[in-house]
Amino acid sequence: MNPLHPGRPGFLLGLVALVISLAACAPSSYIVLLDDPDGRPSQVVVTTEAGETTLSEAGGALALRSSGARPTNISAEQITRDFGDTMAAQPPPPRTFILYFETGGARLTPESEAQLPQILATVSAYPAPDISVTGHTDTVGSPTENERLSLRRANFVADWLEDARVEAIDLTVTSHGQRNLLIPTADGVDEPRNRRVEVTVR
Repeated sequence: MNPLHPGRPGFLLGLVALVISLAACAPSSYIVLLDDPDGRPSQVVVTTEAGETTLSEAGGALALRSSGARPTNISAEQITRDFGDTMAAQPPPPRTFILYFETGGARLTPESEAQLPQILATVSAYPAPDISVTGHTDTVGSPTENERLSLRRANFVADWLEDARVEAIDLTVTSHGQRNLLIPTADGVDEPRNRRVEVTVR
């Protein structure tokens, strides 16, 4: 049984659900749309011999081997019965942490330093973690200086992960400088929320 993942927001499971009874019923197949982990709206278009059908509500389901089938709603209990083992076997969804820095350097704020144990705990929940570390700055200073500073911040976090003996299949470090501001500002603005490193664990 293989879960299907559409390349769009939302989480979709499509797999064969075996219906077993004393009457030896034949297997049936259906596809069901689940809640998006981050709460965003999602939908999927299913194409069968009967045409195209859009599922846009969590719990919406469509039988795949019945011509002219219409969407139905599946209860959370039924989804757990049919797909519980498959859902439990999936890796956790990606998690992103934002670490903030003091102005002008690669020193974490006390609040962000307190997040470090949580990052380690999260990484340990993944069987083969893939980690990306992306550095950012505010708009104080030149773009060239900020590119170097954001890389310094990202490397600081990456070095900390390595010193903590984090075992990742990949650890990617990138620098965005003052591009991709979290809080849009004019040049020369000291904005604490833009002085950050984003750590994403997959």
